[in-house]
Amino acid sequence: MEVKPGYKQTAVGIIPEDWDAVRIGDLFTFKNGLNKAKQFFGHGTPIVNYMDVFGYPGLRVALIGGRVDVGPKELSAYEVRQGDVFFTRTSETVEEIGIASVMLDEPEKTVYSGFILRARPSDESLDDAFKAYCFSAHYFRQQVTARASYTTRALTNGRSLSAALLARPPKAEQRTIATALSDVDALLDALDRLIAKKRDLKQAAMQQLLTGQTRLPGFSGEWEVKRLGKLADIRSGGTPSTTDGRFWDGDVPWCTPTDITALNGRKYLDSTARTITSAGLAASSAEIIPAFSVVMTSRATIGECAINTVPLSTNQGFKNFVPFEDVDVDFLYYLFSTQKQGFIRLCGGSTFLEIGKTQLVGYEVRLPATKDEQTAIAAVLSDMDAEIEALEARRAKTRDLKQAMMQELLTGRTRLVRPGDSGAGAC
Repeated sequence: MEVKPGYKQTAVGIIPEDWDAVRIGDLFTFKNGLNKAKQFFGHGTPIVNYMDVFGYPGLRVALIGGRVDVGPKELSAYEVRQGDVFFTRTSETVEEIGIASVMLDEPEKTVYSGFILRARPSDESLDDAFKAYCFSAHYFRQQVTARASYTTRALTNGRSLSAALLARPPKAEQRTIATALSDVDALLDALDRLIAKKRDLKQAAMQQLLTGQTRLPGFSGEWEVKRLGKLADIRSGGTPSTTDGRFWDGDVPWCTPTDITALNGRKYLDSTARTITSAGLAASSAEIIPAFSVVMTSRATIGECAINTVPLSTNQGFKNFVPFEDVDVDFLYYLFSTQKQGFIRLCGGSTFLEIGKTQLVGYEVRLPATKDEQTAIAAVLSDMDAEIEALEARRAKTRDLKQAMMQELLTGRTRLVRPGDSGAGAC
């Protein structure tokens, strides 16, 4: 790549001339954490654990929930100080090792777990707030995963991390970068709180509207108790022989529970990961479920639902509801989402949970006598879902923006200060 004026080629790529590429081992000293038997945990001194590091790039004292019983020598040997950086040491995959978190507070009598590594600063050339971001840069993560070892689990250690190189801006520019990224984090936190609030409001609305405790304007009269067999045609699914290639990769969508969980709570299912052929459909107990039915998991995971927007088939882990003319499909979907515990009770306490069609046909629910009221209730809840989905889409875009900003700012490709304005040198 062409090196533009004001930039230089280094072992970590092209960076600004007033930045340097420095070994992590020149900035930190590494130490393994504390290992103790299970009976010592749950009380005593605060301990920074694996999930604290994995979940929070910037650690605060208030976030540390773990406790361990330690003596004075252990407290001294494994103490945590402000500015210490912790790296995940071992995990199932290489992508989860070397994840970093910096202690931003000054903790009192706190230690750290043997599942993480402590990196104690050797100097003050890195700003604490900058440490919360710089180890997440793509070029740095590539070095960590490339040096990982793997036996039964992925591993890293202080020697391996010490060899990794970090692009280090002048300290004033570090603070500017950290401020810009923390502003995006603040926006993400605000969106998370707003989404949680909207979800709580929706749950409260469902509790009121789907039980008749609150009636929408213009509706009155008693609700009815009906069996599910009076609300929908209940159909099962099936799986063609997996050894016969003629039955697979056709034009018939074939739904499995994985397709439902992949929706992450979204209501509509418009495609499936796998398909079967017409021959596969004919050779199994699977059948076509018309569009705008409710497909529901009925084996192992019970009561997870979606509305299919296209005709499809399902495997045998489903019971599918084709609503009758006087039943609103969206209302049925929301109603089912409140019935999971009732559906589980139908399983009769067996080790392997499964609901049969006969059990569901006789299952009773309470609902409005008119389809108009069902539709009105579903419309209110659908509007709330749409608002939540819009906020989640905004959050996803903001996360993508943050990732793009990190790659630009942490390599110096985009600078928030003019060269020469960020202070002389790295310190």
